[in-house]
Amino acid sequence: MKGRYSRKEEGRGGVHSAQDAVRDFLRDSGLGEKLRDWPVYEAWRTAIGADLSRRARAVDFRRGELIVEVESAAHHAELSNFTGERYRQLTNQHLGRETVRKVTFKLKR
Repeated sequence: MKGRYSRKEEGRGGVHSAQDAVRDFLRDSGLGEKLRDWPVYEAWRTAIGADLSRRARAVDFRRGELIVEVESAAHHAELSNFTGERYRQLTNQHLGRETVRKVTFKLKR
């Protein structure tokens, strides 16, 4: 795979460190982005509480928008129309900055 190994690694006959292997795996799998945004997911869970977090799970975060998957139409309506903005504000309060600018709720399929 082109670009997979750094020049430093090429000089060692293609052998690279465990740190480099983990970094490459995280980048190639997309998990690196998820881990980078982990504080946002954790702050969301804290803001909404343990019980609701099982039914309204944050699944993606991009460019300030948190995507939350909800299990029922009732939860979708409640969060979209009434309590979602409050939870967004609490999430940012836990983060200590205005990181989440928008929360979009999607019904789980």
